[in-house]
Amino acid sequence: MRLPLPQFANSDRHPNHIAEVIETTTTEFLAQCLEPEDLSFPSMPPFGSWVCAVDEESGNQVYAVVYYATTMPVDSVHRAVALGLSLQDLREEQPQIFAMLKTEFRAAIVGFEQASLTLGANQRVYQYLPPRPPQIHQAVYRCESEAIIKFTEELDFLRTLLSVNSAPVESLTAAAIREIYQLRKADRQWLIQAGRTLSVLLKDDYDRLRFILSQIHP
Repeated sequence: MRLPLPQFANSDRHPNHIAEVIETTTTEFLAQCLEPEDLSFPSMPPFGSWVCAVDEESGNQVYAVVYYATTMPVDSVHRAVALGLSLQDLREEQPQIFAMLKTEFRAAIVGFEQASLTLGANQRVYQYLPPRPPQIHQAVYRCESEAIIKFTEELDFLRTLLSVNSAPVESLTAAAIREIYQLRKADRQWLIQAGRTLSVLLKDDYDRLRFILSQIHP
């Protein structure tokens, strides 16, 4: 049975610090969301949203896309049961419920930003797997808009998304593109280039390409 993460003073936490790595592999990591200050469920990152975590040993900032999220009891033996109460009723009548549940998400690693060794030099972005993923207990952050825009200047990350195992990759790819398109303030030229990149990657699978494009609404 997994125990809840120890919670530290939220006043010292960066507003984008939403979770902590609890399992890690070369291609992805599992993170547990941090508990909010009030009686509510942890904020579950949206499907296709971008998160990042720093590998403290190398200094690399690792970028990943959320492809799975779940809320479940901390105690793996007992399942949650329907109570027929609203969230407000739960806060008033069953406040212990919030301490008995945890929210976790899995994120597929799509690249990294290498720490610069020269003061003032631009950090270089790589759209392939880093030498190592973020390690256990490293903080996970919601990505800033500027960081996502910078990372997605190139589109090689789409190949990585299309090869994610155990995920609805077509819907994941479309969701990631939709979010980037919104952050880029409806940059149609970028969207056209993304569509062209997908058409090359899926040149032998028109059905998959059509399914992805059908979920993108410019």
